[in-house]
Amino acid sequence: MILPRRGEDQAGPLASAATGCYRQRMASLPDQIAAPGDGPFYPFGGAEPETGGVMEVAPGILWVRLKVPGPLRHVNCWLLMDGPDAVALVDTGMNRTETRDTWRAVFRGPMAGTRVSRVVGTHMHPDHIGLAGWMCDHHGAPVLMTRGEWLTAKLAHADARDEAPAEVAAHQRLAGWSDAEIARAGEGGWSRFRTIVTPLPHAYQRLRDGDRLPIGDREWRIVVGSGHSPEHACLLDEAGGVLVAGDQVLPRISSNISLGHSEPGADPLGEWFHSIEKLRGLPPGLLVLPGHGDPFTGLHARLDAMEAEHRQRLDTLQTLLAEPQRARDVFPALFARPIGPDVLGMATGEALAHLRRLEVEGRATVEDREGVRWWRAS
Repeated sequence: MILPRRGEDQAGPLASAATGCYRQRMASLPDQIAAPGDGPFYPFGGAEPETGGVMEVAPGILWVRLKVPGPLRHVNCWLLMDGPDAVALVDTGMNRTETRDTWRAVFRGPMAGTRVSRVVGTHMHPDHIGLAGWMCDHHGAPVLMTRGEWLTAKLAHADARDEAPAEVAAHQRLAGWSDAEIARAGEGGWSRFRTIVTPLPHAYQRLRDGDRLPIGDREWRIVVGSGHSPEHACLLDEAGGVLVAGDQVLPRISSNISLGHSEPGADPLGEWFHSIEKLRGLPPGLLVLPGHGDPFTGLHARLDAMEAEHRQRLDTLQTLLAEPQRARDVFPALFARPIGPDVLGMATGEALAHLRRLEVEGRATVEDREGVRWWRAS
């Protein structure tokens, strides 16, 4: 989930018709769109697959768009042709009745007669792996994830309880939450992850940074990033010029970068900056297939914009910290909308990530007073 911020030819189903449409779209693009330094360009002009349908974005790569609740409204999933009657599925959507019905429509309609050979989870967030276990069970397919994402997902699913851990309330109080806000957040217990994510298989196939993953006629290299999640897997087909980016690179908005209660000494924004620098080593002309939003080109320009946005935000916060501030006090400087109860947790995590980064860079100090944390510019 993301909050608006300040300033921000293979045999198989559909192959011949969809590939023809793809070639027609790509032939109409100006030659310069993939040149280094160009900003994001959207080669499909806002076209998207209809609910229960698919749309080919490159030979043998099909796009499925699923609805999710909240401001994001949708998540993108990708079907990678893995032979004449099989696909590897990258991300699955959230465990909701509507989502399961959409997948049934896909596999009874345009993908009828096609099986899922494997399920790849880019990262452990419910809108991306919520139905991974359901898909694996139905198709007898393995799940492929990085170790950090798989273990974190398994722990989150197993750690269901009637009341939130005491550490969660303490973390919220440190950020400046009121007693009423803490009580409201804890009303649903500590089991929401389990309700929107089906159980993952007991065993998994581990993805490592640099691994090569042959799927159909393409070979994908695993590129691991972090900051948004522990070990986010992107899939790069350098020969084919395609990057399945998940939430590591989004076209118009930046992924949520949060400091959470489970690792309070972490530096997720620092990890995000490191990942941006790593991704700058990829070819600039890739077709980027994001987890949300539309496919685009102009990877390097987007990476530059993402970094500049966060750097500017850090500068703004440092100025604001001339007087001591709690995490919740800095929301107006970070977000372009009022922060209500529905996004209070994510906004807090993001504010803490930026404040923590200022601390790591030596630009801010922190002091705990009676269970509340106050930050001040150095």
